[in-house]
This record gives sequence, structure tokens and C-alpha cells, in this order.
Amino acid sequence: MSFSKLGLSDAIVRAVTETGYTTPTPIQAQAIPAVLNGGDLLAGAQTGTGKTAGFTLPVLHRLSTDANGMAMTGNTSQRPIRALILTPTRELAAQVEESVRVYGKYTKLNSTVIFGGVGINPQIKQLKHGVDILVATPGRLLDHMEQRTVDLSKIEILILDEADRMLDMGFIRDIRKVLAALPPKRQNLLFSATFSDEIKALADGLLNKPATIEVARRNSTVEVIAQKIHPVDRDKKHPMLAHLIKSNNWHQVLVFTRTKHGANKLVEQLGNDGIGAMAIHGNKSQSARTKALSEFKDNKLQVLVATDIAARGIDIDQLPHVVNYDLPNIPEDYVHRIGRTGRAGATGEAVSLVCVDEHDMLKDIEKLIKQTLPRAVIPGFEPDPNARPQPIQLRSGGPGHRNGGQRNGGGGGNRNAGGGGGGGQVIRVKTGGGAKPRGAGGGGGGGGRPGASRSAPQHRSGGRGR
Repeated sequence: MSFSKLGLSDAIVRAVTETGYTTPTPIQAQAIPAVLNGGDLLAGAQTGTGKTAGFTLPVLHRLSTDANGMAMTGNTSQRPIRALILTPTRELAAQVEESVRVYGKYTKLNSTVIFGGVGINPQIKQLKHGVDILVATPGRLLDHMEQRTVDLSKIEILILDEADRMLDMGFIRDIRKVLAALPPKRQNLLFSATFSDEIKALADGLLNKPATIEVARRNSTVEVIAQKIHPVDRDKKHPMLAHLIKSNNWHQVLVFTRTKHGANKLVEQLGNDGIGAMAIHGNKSQSARTKALSEFKDNKLQVLVATDIAARGIDIDQLPHVVNYDLPNIPEDYVHRIGRTGRAGATGEAVSLVCVDEHDMLKDIEKLIKQTLPRAVIPGFEPDPNARPQPIQLRSGGPGHRNGGQRNGGGGGNRNAGGGGGGGQVIRVKTGGGAKPRGAGGGGGGGGRPGASRSAPQHRSGGRGR
């Protein structure tokens, strides 16, 4: 099946074709007709399967071909916001808005993206000019709502993207505030990489007789990803990682750590081993995050070390290796982390370095994905069978225990503080073939602006500068 057979307008098919994609992925083939039909939708698909185009393409079609869309004389005239896309992080917001612009470039629609970490005044100016499609993170959208600089009264389509991550990050109260400001009659689309009881409860309260699409087994991991566990003592993780990189001649490796401090320390250790590495997380300056992502994209940087927020914002075709230096304390985050490889039908390898402290975490992950991951002991790094587990530090700044403390995978802090991890622009690297369109390139609207992710709303102290 081709995109031209799905009922999309010639203008949208033309834009998709120019990106080099001709065949929709399973989630796209099912979601696009469902969205075009006008009803609510609950869609579950593994990360990296093309969910973004699954909703951006039909939304662009609906808005550009109805009476209001056909009456437009250009994309600069005043118009109300008709579609709202909520995402949990700035990386995803930038990626989605870029997709909207790429695939909608031959329509008369326009879009913008709003998130924290940048000045609010340029966003206010853009909103005053009028946009058809608004992509936003919940926290910054609430900022605009409180300042009365955004009008949501004409919303026709609401999309919750990566809804599971939004719930994990504690955004449910923010989402409810946004929902209360929307007109009751609208189309609702909920996309999620994983399903949980919380997601089902959210869907039950939000969606009206939705079509349901699930293109892969719940909480499963992409089959083209080769997964492996390397048991190791906690103090041998860094030497083992350096050994794996050098002995296997790995040239492009994405490594996940649990904390920002751990990411910085690992970068320094790898540097001492002669391995080029940089980190992206919430405490890094924007220029440092942009530089790290750009060099990693261009294969000038061998290792990129990231915290969990980046797990849903780095979009790289043909990324060969993902390493869990630390297992995530939220089992679902394992799925999102390793989903950075094995994208667009490519093969990939996901390696996890697991010490005695993380055995319970590993059990939770294997229970979630319904498979036992193969173990391989590396000669010279055999773990001490008598080692005793120690409490795990879940976030920068203090120790914790498994699934204790905050449930944001090491983000920490309050919603105003921006959370831990994640970085800068979304970089989309196309180094090989593939048949699915996704969020392409760069940062947010107007030339790749960075933004800030939001962590769980633990406190309300201070301003909303992030």
C-alpha cells in the first residue's frame, strides 16, 4: 500500500514523497484512515514505528480540506488554533512540530511550538498572528493559559502524544486543566508506546467510543533489536563499557545513565580512555546540548551519554548500539531507551550492564516485556557471586531505592525546575533506507529553537521559567 491509497490529499502525498517515503508503516496504515474518519482513536505502537506521521498526516488533511481550510487564501492570515498536540518533552514537541511543517508545506496551514526554557514573549507574538496547529508541552501551555495569551476555544482535534510518558512525569493534573479549557465537541487521539492501567483510565475518561489500534504486543520490544544482558560488578561497569566499545569497534553508541551526575562522570572516564563522549541532560547549557547532538549526528562523536528524558527525543535512523549503563527504575523506560535503535526497520543492538543492585529492576523489565533476556558474562569481568546489593541512587542529588521517590527516571525536581536529563534539539539522521516518515530534523518552529522539558509537579515554588 502507498500513501496515495490512504485518502490523503495530493499536497500531503507530494510532501511525504519528497522525504523519500512511499510505504506507510503498520501504525500509519491503520491510524490514518481512522483519523480521517473523524472519530476518537486509542493507538498503541512501539517507539520508532512512525506514530508521529500516523497522526500529523491525517490531521493536516482534515484541516486543509474542510470548508475552513479550503477558504484560506494563505498561511499568514489570522486564524484560530484548530488542533492541539500535547507532548511530554521539548524534544518531542520540536520533533512533532517539525513533522507538521515538513508534511504540511504544500498546504496553507501553519503551526508553531511552545515549551519552556526559552523566552515566552516570542511565543506570545507568534500566537497573536494565529496558528492552525499548536504543539506544546503541558507546563508552558498552562503558562500561556494563565496569561491569557492562547485561545483554545476553537480546538477541533486534540492529540496526546506519548501519553504514557506524560503520566509517568506527573502531568495528569496539567492535562486535566487543559482539557477543561477545550470545547467539549472535538476529536481526541491518544497515542502511547505502552499501555498501563493508568493509560486505560485516561482513555476511558477522554475518548468517546474510540477505534483501537495496537500494532504490536503490549509493552513489547522491537524484534529487530538484539537484546543482551552483561552481568558485572557495579565498580566494573565503566571498564566493561570501554572494553566493549574498543573491542567491538563501536563508532556510534548511545549510552543511558540514571542520573545527570552519573552521565558527567562517565563522559570524563571515557575521555580518559581515549573515547570521545559528551552528555546531554537538563543541567547542560543549550549550546553544549546542541553541539553534542550535532556531532553525534555527524558521526564525529563516538559516544553520547543521556538521561531518560532523551529516550523519546533522539530520532536517528540506523543507530547501531544502545547501552543501558544503568537500568531505569521505571520498567517502561527500558522499552523507550532501546527503541532508539532498530528504527525504520533497521537492525540494532541493545546491551544492558547489570550489577547486583539492579536484579529486581531487571526482573520488572522482563516481566513487562514478557521475555527473559539472554545473559553473557564477559571474560575478565565476571561478577562477584558474593556481592550484596546496595541502595540505588535514582536521581542526581540523593540516594533512593527501587521504584521509590519520584517516578521520572532520574528527572528529579519540581515541574518548574525542568527535570533531569534530555537535551536540546531533536536530530534526525537519515543514513539508510526505510519506508516511514517521522519527525524530521532540528528543533522547534522557526529554525530549531531549543526548549525545556517538564518534570513531575512536586512543588509550585518559584517561577515557571523552564
